[in-house]
Amino acid sequence: MPSSSTSPVTGIKSPIYIGSRGSELALWQANFIKKKLAEVGVTAEIKIIKTQGDKIQDMSLDKLEGKGFFTKEIEEALLACEIDLAVHSHKDLPTEQPAGLSIAAVSYREDPSELVLVHKECYDEHLKFGFKKNAKVGTSSARRKSQLLAFREDVSLLDLRGNVPTRIQKLRDKNYDAIVIATAGVERLQIDISEFYSEKISPKEFIPAPAQGVLALQIREKDKHLLSILKKLNDPEVEQSIAVERKVLNLFNGGCRLPLGVYCEKHEDEEGQVIYNVWTSKADEWNSFPKQIYFQSKSNSGLAEKIVNKINWLKPSSVFITRDERKNDYFKKALHSNGFTVHLRSLIEIKQIRIKQVPKTDWVFFSSKNSVKYFFEQNPKFEQVKFGAVSKSTSDEIRRYGQKADFIGYSTDTRLTGKQFASVVGNKTVLFPQAKGSLKSVQKQFVKAGQAIDLVVYETIKNSIDDLPSAEIVVFTSPSNVEAYFEKHKLNASQKIVAMGDATAHSLLKKNYKTNAMPPSFDDLGLVQAVMSV
Repeated sequence: MPSSSTSPVTGIKSPIYIGSRGSELALWQANFIKKKLAEVGVTAEIKIIKTQGDKIQDMSLDKLEGKGFFTKEIEEALLACEIDLAVHSHKDLPTEQPAGLSIAAVSYREDPSELVLVHKECYDEHLKFGFKKNAKVGTSSARRKSQLLAFREDVSLLDLRGNVPTRIQKLRDKNYDAIVIATAGVERLQIDISEFYSEKISPKEFIPAPAQGVLALQIREKDKHLLSILKKLNDPEVEQSIAVERKVLNLFNGGCRLPLGVYCEKHEDEEGQVIYNVWTSKADEWNSFPKQIYFQSKSNSGLAEKIVNKINWLKPSSVFITRDERKNDYFKKALHSNGFTVHLRSLIEIKQIRIKQVPKTDWVFFSSKNSVKYFFEQNPKFEQVKFGAVSKSTSDEIRRYGQKADFIGYSTDTRLTGKQFASVVGNKTVLFPQAKGSLKSVQKQFVKAGQAIDLVVYETIKNSIDDLPSAEIVVFTSPSNVEAYFEKHKLNASQKIVAMGDATAHSLLKKNYKTNAMPPSFDDLGLVQAVMSV
């Protein structure tokens, strides 16, 4: 290593040497940390080190042997004192640190979502993720493969290796119809992707790799002065969240080859109580259907162990849900694939109410898939407007009618969604296609008179049924279904209850039944995660 001197200000040698892979993204990351170090008075230089993962480009990650494909050689250089600091994409690091090394700090978290890029001629606005039926989709990640096939079993998966610009160029060269990559890399490098259709997938829907979007700063344990400097760069909030994600990975003894996604989100509720929300997707193999669960906890202590135990000891049960089966029903498919028995039967009938005239408006907000269906199927006449959706599944329904949601809610608390939507809308007018007798939870967040315009497009009629299948888990999808169910039926103490949202849970409480679980999102995936978590 070139000669250096000790800084009288920081007490560490100057310059220090940062080890990094040579890709554009890795160098962006190293230079980002170099600038951060300069802000606290530390001079640094970058040394490029080639790893096994960089050398082997003709094999998918799940076929490579061992762990640390993108980190081992850099760690060896750190132990040999050829460098002083290693900057890694945290998701690439094995969970067990080599003797003598430690993670001194973690960075802020860049957007952890996945990004779908699709050739515009291969785009289908009606299908999930936007790529056409039987599309050729590029990815070498076992985790991405398992989740893609769960949602879109029609696609052909082709291996995709190389750095971020190389992967995008391979799409540009039409080796694929679409590719799935991490949003963070594209945003950090500010790559122009305007020639493609692009769609970010929420990390709560398509679960990212543990610590995706976070940088890890690794040093020798004995370098105490450097440790004290790097602690100034540490993000403690991110550190606490990814500790859960990485612990789950550690308990599964996994690495890049494991079809495992874990995403932890830490926030405070209205009472100031810290809440950890964790979404997990775990498959046995890349081509097997994942187990998908959701956990909420007031503490991260022991949380990873609970998640792993739930997945390892998941017991298939019988499930009854108060809605009819749909074409390509994800709820039924996901549970059947994991050994559950599923019965579907709606206890209400829906009757369309004719629209006489669509009022002039700036926005149209849909609070359910039914409101989308019974609005658009009447071929309403309206001028150019923006669309809002209470959830991702509702936005997917909007897509089926050739439109796109400009606002999507991601909370099962409709009051919170309403507040967020109201802040986006400002003083604009909003039309609410809805059911007769709607609770109007979103509308109530608007304070300006006349801003929220109600339009009734359907009504629900109770259809009580004498003979219903017995089940260990009962899923209620609406307050109306709760009312219809308890007209002729009761639940015993051993049955578990899943309620779709606060309004449904409140209806159950009025019947003296406590909800065991609620889905983290108003869609089939959220219901699956809730059922598996029970």
